[in-house]
Amino acid sequence: MERIGFIGLGIMGGPMSQHLLKAGYPLTVLDRVPELQSKVVAAGAIAGASPKHVAEPSDIVITMLPDSPDVEEVVLGKNGVLEGLCPGSLFIDMSTLIPLQF
Repeated sequence: MERIGFIGLGIMGGPMSQHLLKAGYPLTVLDRVPELQSKVVAAGAIAGASPKHVAEPSDIVITMLPDSPDVEEVVLGKNGVLEGLCPGSLFIDMSTLIPLQF
């Protein structure tokens, strides 16, 4: 089963990550609000230390963030998702924002 990384555990991301856990997917998660991350970790996820740390063990990385600058920082910034993605991994951004150009 694919390992999934999930970044952004707010109003939509939190429940979605919980559904992935209930479906049996191994999940590494990250959120800038410690309480949101702790809630999903308590349900069985692994806590990520950085976006790169979330991406490294993941076959699929999903982001659900509040704004375009947040996505740019998480994906393209220092210790970002792109630094940790392995060849062949899938990156899915489900944020409601302007599409990024890579």
